[in-house]
Amino acid sequence: MGKMIYSIKAEYHDVESLTKILGDHPEIQFVSLMGVDIGGNGTDEKIPVKLFIKDMEEMLKYGIQTDGSSVELQGIADLGDARVDLLPDTECTWFVDYNYEYYNEENGLPVGTLKIPSFIIHNNKMVCSRSVLKRAEVNFKKEISGLLKKAPHIGESLGFKYEDLDEVLLTVATELEMWVKTPEQSADFEELHASQVLKEQYWKRTMGMVRTVLEKIMGLLELYDLKPEMAHKEVGGITNKIDAKGRITHVMEQLEIDWRFSSPLQAADNEIFIKELIEDQFRHHGLEVLFKAKPIEGVAGNGEHTHLGAAVRLKDDNKVNLFSPKDMRDDYLSEIGYGALMGILKNYEVINPIVSATNDAFNRLKPGFEAPVCTVTSLGGAKDQPSRNRSVLIGVIRNIDNKNTTRFELRSPNPYSNTYLVVAACIQGMLDGITSVIDGGMDCKM
Repeated sequence: MGKMIYSIKAEYHDVESLTKILGDHPEIQFVSLMGVDIGGNGTDEKIPVKLFIKDMEEMLKYGIQTDGSSVELQGIADLGDARVDLLPDTECTWFVDYNYEYYNEENGLPVGTLKIPSFIIHNNKMVCSRSVLKRAEVNFKKEISGLLKKAPHIGESLGFKYEDLDEVLLTVATELEMWVKTPEQSADFEELHASQVLKEQYWKRTMGMVRTVLEKIMGLLELYDLKPEMAHKEVGGITNKIDAKGRITHVMEQLEIDWRFSSPLQAADNEIFIKELIEDQFRHHGLEVLFKAKPIEGVAGNGEHTHLGAAVRLKDDNKVNLFSPKDMRDDYLSEIGYGALMGILKNYEVINPIVSATNDAFNRLKPGFEAPVCTVTSLGGAKDQPSRNRSVLIGVIRNIDNKNTTRFELRSPNPYSNTYLVVAACIQGMLDGITSVIDGGMDCKM
């Protein structure tokens, strides 16, 4: 068996490089242009790789036409005006989605589909979730650069001059929670509730098939260069049972998987691919994955805490965290950090319908659990003792010995929240708060 490839980075998205890569890997038999509609659903189609290679230059430049009436583009594409184009995004990472139940006869490797994140275009306008986030990110970087030029003392207070600025950076990471269970079996509610109250499951050792699949997933994330950071059991679940034939039954466990941060658009793309990978791996081993916010009423729901950070890269390639004060022991946040935090809180009535877009999402946000129910934050009891309050809407993550770690953790999203739109809304909220702070001449002493 030859060596499989798992991703193709942006620097290899030219016709010559792609033709060689696909020619060297006959197991990659299909290409799929993945647009993401307003509901956060990724499209999937199978284009034979031979056709893609033949028409590659045209497809990369103009995309492909398809029907948009069946995806969530309400008020945009309907039956009377349904045509949309899928335009490949050549600036992000493309992943190869392998089918481990179907093998290529030529080299014995699993058949793969090259998934290309794309923009959905209707009447010459980008109308998808990916384009909303891209515009928000571009606008944030442009406006912050302008504000730093307008108020050079802000940059100087953080240790750099505006003339040394090369690029404004945004980082995003998500923590994915899920329930895993055996299909068509249910656990006793009283047993689940008692286990949660007694904290019998949280961070306990995984066993049996759940452990096997979890370890396989972590290995695959490494192969895809998604840099997994941690996987563990969450607060919900019960101990597995074994029937008379030695088979594990009544699997009902809550898990969390985390991986490294990335740029906003890449982070959201990564999440869609990882969720599909997780579902495929557990289903391949006979287990069902539930990403609903509240799969079981009365016990812990699934969150997807979303981390947001901002920095600048200087011309000497050094990076400065915009949320960290010059002296971490002198203040909790910088002026920009305070502005960004208060901007999200001030605008949360507008952001919330995007974060919690379903009844299921609100079912999770109830008193008595770790999910937030109030629009509040917590800075910490003292500047050298950062808060880790797990009930706030948005947490401030900071390490007094490492300025680069300062970021915000929005705790209200769930796995079915549209991360593209959630992050876009938060970026706009942060920008509103930062603009108010700088235009108002406020500083950390006020």
